Amino acid sequence: MGRRTTSTLLFSALLLLLMQSVSSKNPPSIARKEDLPFIRCQVCRKIAEELHGLVQKKQTQISPKMISELQIIDIAENVCNLKKEESDWILRIDIVEKGDTLELVDQGTEGQCNSECKTIERACQEVMGYSDTDVAEYIFKARPSINALVNYLCGDLTKACSVKAPPIPKDRIPGEPFVAKSSKEAEMEKILKSMQGKVLRQKETAKPEWKGRILEGVKQSGAAIKKHVDRSLYRIQKWWGGKKTGGKASKAVLVTALASVVYTLIAV
Repeated sequence: MGRRTTSTLLFSALLLLLMQSVSSKNPPSIARKEDLPFIRCQVCRKIAEELHGLVQKKQTQISPKMISELQIIDIAENVCNLKKEESDWILRIDIVEKGDTLELVDQGTEGQCNSECKTIERACQEVMGYSDTDVAEYIFKARPSINALVNYLCGDLTKACSVKAPPIPKDRIPGEPFVAKSSKEAEMEKILKSMQGKVLRQKETAKPEWKGRILEGVKQSGAAIKKHVDRSLYRIQKWWGGKKTGGKASKAVLVTALASVVYTLIAV
């Protein structure tokens, strides 16, 4: 591991510790599973909108190259993970009661991640399930409009909008009010996510190099093993010649040589 990679990891660790020290002041929030049926379809529509926007953004960044299916899969895999930049949309959403329904309202700025934030993440993960590769393939091949993507993801693929959301219970306990993050906190979190992404990309880039080193190590180890086995076989051949002449001491040589070969093969 190079010095640059090491310093990057240390910097990321320091940022993480700082974020944890800030967030530890408040108890961790958990998703409200009872709210999932009331927001599932809306969350699915938001996923489709975000996927469409993120793919277009990525395409603009890498133009004139065309976005690959693998790059779209990466976006689809991360859109429901609050630890990833692709899920920042979740932090802007507030769950608001409107009559006997729940409505997702985009506040235009990131808020503190409380139980509502975790609930949206959970709903997002349940909607996507194992459909990330399927929706990525559809986007890559069809290049759909937002409406077409919504119909495919929420109707054909996941059925998230096939059933109308039921009315919310009258005794439902309201969620926490939306609290916007300070600009410093939002910036710090973006830096942390960005650094974590860079570390992961560096690991991916280093894989071919490590693969080459491992293969070279296996090759060298194989040559050493072959040399060791050849020596042992040579000793066995000498024993065989000694056996024909009636040499008694040659039996000990045989046992030693055979044991050496067996030990070498087991060690492999």
